[in-house]
Amino acid sequence: MHRAKLLTYASWLPLLLSLAPGLAQAPAHDTGCGVLYAATGATLTQYDLDAETASLIKRGSIKLLANVQYAWQHPSRKYLYVVWSDGGASNTAPGATTVPRGKLHGLSAFRLDARSGALQPDGPSVSLASRPIHVSTDAAGTHVLVAYNDPSSLTVHRLNADGTLGAQVKQPPMLDTGIYAHHVRVDASNNTVMLVTRGNGPTKDKPEDRGAVKVFSYADGILKNLASIAPNGGMNFQPRHLDFHPSKPWVYLSLERQRKLQVYRMNKGSLDATPLFTKDSLADPGRKTLRQNAGTVHVHPNGRFVYQANRSAATDANGKAIDGGGENSIAVYSINQQTGEPRLIQNADTHGAEPRTFSLDPSARILIAGNQTALATIPANLAVFRVRNDGKLDFVRKYDAEAGTGSLFWMGIVPLP
Repeated sequence: MHRAKLLTYASWLPLLLSLAPGLAQAPAHDTGCGVLYAATGATLTQYDLDAETASLIKRGSIKLLANVQYAWQHPSRKYLYVVWSDGGASNTAPGATTVPRGKLHGLSAFRLDARSGALQPDGPSVSLASRPIHVSTDAAGTHVLVAYNDPSSLTVHRLNADGTLGAQVKQPPMLDTGIYAHHVRVDASNNTVMLVTRGNGPTKDKPEDRGAVKVFSYADGILKNLASIAPNGGMNFQPRHLDFHPSKPWVYLSLERQRKLQVYRMNKGSLDATPLFTKDSLADPGRKTLRQNAGTVHVHPNGRFVYQANRSAATDANGKAIDGGGENSIAVYSINQQTGEPRLIQNADTHGAEPRTFSLDPSARILIAGNQTALATIPANLAVFRVRNDGKLDFVRKYDAEAGTGSLFWMGIVPLP
């Protein structure tokens, strides 16, 4: 397991000095429905979101010590937790054949201004042993959980009453954390943790690394092995993200390389071993492309719809990103309220390449997709959609990202305190 330590003041000082006045000291203004944060490299930029006009207003940015990997809001809405690293895909140089592990990895806490959404550092950050790929809090807001892809693992850190980061929680030995952890979530009961471990597809040099969803019992930050969900022994099973239905015992799981959406039933704090349903995420599943993957999944707050990202881009001989010839879309499914079965009703073009992350605004009237990759003629961008009453999406506009690296690696919309 990882061992973490608090960064010294000298290590924290570069972050304090890099705070841009536009975000750190933003004047009080009512954003209406929430704010959007978007990460390009180490820079985290705030946009106010106007749901009535489906528009974004840029406010300012802060710069962390390394590239932002993911962020998660505390249940109280008062704090935002951000993981960052100089390793992983967001730090890979054009044309590189390997992904760097990096040497600088951390977890930082920020306070959210209740009116403006401006971020202020909330205590010292924590140094981590390897690249953190995902972060989330538990339902009680007493701990923050961090997932790592290499080596595949998971850490739990206590949260103090003021939102600052506390000590890492020592875990029992021999936790089963699989291969290539990618996503960690705690269910609403606060008794179960699910770690999505993607595995790896086969290459010319080695066979497939098997994927699984690792399920743990959870109490006061302590994890215990409960189950490993791996249909067909984990072969041809590369789960990436999951989300919970808000009122039913259903979990929606995105399979990356298989371009599928699966539905599992929660049963006595775990998942059934086999899915209830498996659906194609693409409008044309048989279409041949250079590279096509499924990505993030989110269930609508009303529980009637579920959204899943489809991502297509490739790399040419010179290491430059090119159109993969596939589908960059948000797949929209309606959910049968008696069975949980999803039915694909739309594939909404995201007007960009590789929508790595997307988010619904607090009112669920707006969905914004973060198109990660810049192509020769299409910059990385934020694509804004209106959400119709039938769950379908209407494209409104897009905002090009100011990404020196060409990558918009993470974005998310959060309600204000």
